[in-house]
Amino acid sequence: MKAAVFHGAGKPLAIETVPDPAPGPGDLILRVTACGICGSDLHFADLHDATGGVKPLPDGTVMGHEFAGEVVAAGGAVQEGWAIGTRVTAMPAIGCGRCLACLSGKGMRCTSGQAIGLGVLAGGYAEYVRVGAFESFRLPDAVDDHAGAMVEPLAVGLHAVNAARIQPGESVLVIGAGPIGLAVAAWCRFFGARHVLVSDLVKSRLDRAADFGATGCIEADHEEVVPRSIQLAGERPGIVFDCVGVPGSQQLAMHYAPVDGRVVVVGVCMQADRLLPIVGIGKELQVNYVLAYRLQDFAFAVQMLAAGRIDPRPMLSGTVAFDAFPQTFESLKTSKRDCKVLLQP
Repeated sequence: MKAAVFHGAGKPLAIETVPDPAPGPGDLILRVTACGICGSDLHFADLHDATGGVKPLPDGTVMGHEFAGEVVAAGGAVQEGWAIGTRVTAMPAIGCGRCLACLSGKGMRCTSGQAIGLGVLAGGYAEYVRVGAFESFRLPDAVDDHAGAMVEPLAVGLHAVNAARIQPGESVLVIGAGPIGLAVAAWCRFFGARHVLVSDLVKSRLDRAADFGATGCIEADHEEVVPRSIQLAGERPGIVFDCVGVPGSQQLAMHYAPVDGRVVVVGVCMQADRLLPIVGIGKELQVNYVLAYRLQDFAFAVQMLAAGRIDPRPMLSGTVAFDAFPQTFESLKTSKRDCKVLLQP
């Protein structure tokens, strides 16, 4: 099959022919119809050295963990219901399906699990991808392939908002208007947030925020712009989501949060960072780190997409085929104008 292959930090992805995946007993093979470029992939592609236990990707990795596809093969132990041609999205990991983590929906924590697209199993930057039937979800007819490939970032946002224990009528601040920030904003409104302020350095990203429930947008070209804008809005948000994940963004979230406020760190920072703990201590902040999602988050996101209650399509900047994929991937490392770009193999 054709795939975009990683060969080292700072090197462009190479379009190559690699072996087709074969299903294990409980697996499905999908023909990839769409796969999103995630900011985490962009960071991993430039990670030279191990940082805080995060290891660089091995040579030959096929990335891509936000995908939709059609079933083309199934393992011998897969139960009925996964007919050839079934449209599917899946969690990017294959767990054992039997341990407490898997059975409680936390398959990403399975100690014998295998990650998809992060150096263990080949991901969705390819014509085909191997997934676990246990971690897969049928896409209803109302959910097209583009939306199906965005279930994963929607699930990330949903998991973060659930962790915040948001109550109807509360106000929130979302730092970062990338795909995850927009997903967080959408779910905050979905669950009853009265005000959803979204801040970002890039105006073109903020322009999309209103489609995801933002009641106010802040072009944060200077650190003090956000507090001033909050003051003008008349109500300081009780929950602040850091959806950026770069050195300094967590400290900003703590700075913006009120006394007794909550900070939810969603963005995955892969570099060393420095914090001034007295800010959080002095305000008695609750700081919550979140990672990925549960099986239930995927299921709920698919259900709400099918019902028309959530719509990720306004975050879609465009699609790209294999011929232009390496160049597009490289450009996204520096350009922040695009929001979500999908590979269509």
